[in-house]
Amino acid sequence: MDTDRRRELRVSDNDGMLTIKLADLESAAKLVYAAMPPTPQTQYPLLSARASCEVWVKHENHTPLGAFKVRGGLVYMDWLKREHPDVGGVVTATRGNHGQSVAFAARKNGLSATIFVPLGNSREKNAAMVALGGELMEHGHDFQAASEASMAYAQARGLHHMPSYSPFLVAGVATYSMELLRAHPDLMAIYVPIGLGSGISGAIAARDALHLKTEIIGVVSENAPAYALSFRSGLPTATESANTMADGVACRVPNPGAVEYICKGAADVITVSEAEIKTAMRAYYTDTHNLAEGAGAVPLAGLLKQRDLRQGQKVAVVLSGSNIDLDQYRAVLSE
Repeated sequence: MDTDRRRELRVSDNDGMLTIKLADLESAAKLVYAAMPPTPQTQYPLLSARASCEVWVKHENHTPLGAFKVRGGLVYMDWLKREHPDVGGVVTATRGNHGQSVAFAARKNGLSATIFVPLGNSREKNAAMVALGGELMEHGHDFQAASEASMAYAQARGLHHMPSYSPFLVAGVATYSMELLRAHPDLMAIYVPIGLGSGISGAIAARDALHLKTEIIGVVSENAPAYALSFRSGLPTATESANTMADGVACRVPNPGAVEYICKGAADVITVSEAEIKTAMRAYYTDTHNLAEGAGAVPLAGLLKQRDLRQGQKVAVVLSGSNIDLDQYRAVLSE
């Protein structure tokens, strides 16, 4: 992206809101497609019958890292190298998919990546980050604690701290929604999971850039309802805990910029139970033979919860990732 376009991606000139134009998405897509092809969107008759509507699945579980986050990492790291050519390394925090994206993109750009995860994090996601060249640091009981430790670590060592939500991450992950909406501009709604907000912000940005009317529905776990509470109040609303098996949406302190953007552009943010998430994971396996991690199944859980509302409509769900430990997945299937 050229210098002028990078400035546009930060905020708009008039009200401080994130502004991502179609030209920005096209530029981001070129960076993404240099590393991976577009992912498919597929309709499955069994899944549509289950939901009583025409359901299209956006397969972000089919990226090289098994999750949508890789797109954002590639775009962010390209900006970082252009804007700060002397940077030596990055530090970030994650529950796994963001960290894999950071490690992958950092290595591609010749940078080191130090990645903080909470204690007890997914063993297989941890192993994947290390295999991609990341240095793993375990700290704290949840993502927020790991994030705060990562910021202190970066400051003490003069390294670049890479956030989990930024305009460049949003521009990168928005490319999957651009693919989906260009293939199916007549979608009534897209159901998207919310971790810290880049995915749903990208869906809103792509919808607006393409001048469509598609409703964007955010979905979170009722055990980690920070963004649902924030959407209702219109203000960032933290919670005391985020105890959900869907680690990709286990957020208890929302990003203020993401909250503002979601409140402006989303139709709704709904909650689903742990049991509903597990049911959706099993539905993906039986109806499509796709593996979905907890956060990846959250959008489908939301659609199934609103089955009566969406009857007969054409909608999409984002299968945002498939990175789940074998023993956890086996336990979900056995239920």
